[in-house]
Amino acid sequence: MTPEQIWEEAEAHALASARACVPEPMVVTSRTATEQKIYYVPQGVCGFASIRFAGNTAFGRWAKRVGHATPAYGGGLAVHVREGGQSYEIKDAYARSFAAVLKIHGIKARVESYLD
Repeated sequence: MTPEQIWEEAEAHALASARACVPEPMVVTSRTATEQKIYYVPQGVCGFASIRFAGNTAFGRWAKRVGHATPAYGGGLAVHVREGGQSYEIKDAYARSFAAVLKIHGIKARVESYLD
């Protein structure tokens, strides 16, 4: 498969995982001396996720050249998940599915995700 075909397959699986993800809603309470406000956040906790892989492979060079990946802190390349708004759970589901497809095609990939 070409790098473009691998990307398209990974993205399709990742989008399906993101759309299937149902995050646990979050309730946030804000209190002052005189009032209390309650906010319901259906997308759950906020966070970020990215897929990391080597830049010195055919896939890495292609992903960087076409603008899908950027240099990552500590080396290699990163694809930052934009799907899912601020939802940590949706972004993480997307990233894990994307990385799993890359691994099927022999591309070493890992997911980095963290709460905001």
